[in-house]
Amino acid sequence: MAVILGVTVLLFLLFLFNYPKIDRSHKREKTVVLLLAIGWVLAILLILFPEMPGPTQIFNILFGPLKKLL
Repeated sequence: MAVILGVTVLLFLLFLFNYPKIDRSHKREKTVVLLLAIGWVLAILLILFPEMPGPTQIFNILFGPLKKLL
């Protein structure tokens, strides 16, 4: 639980430090907040479920049957 709290606090501090510098008129800079949130969710999932498959394994599971057809 302490690791989750540490990751959350670290991400929150990063957000507080960078958010005032973001120019709100640009869409690309707004996506930084979304990417930060996605990164937080992935970090929490990896802390809770360390045996979770990586992106390559998920890709192989999804497209493995298609590989056999080619």
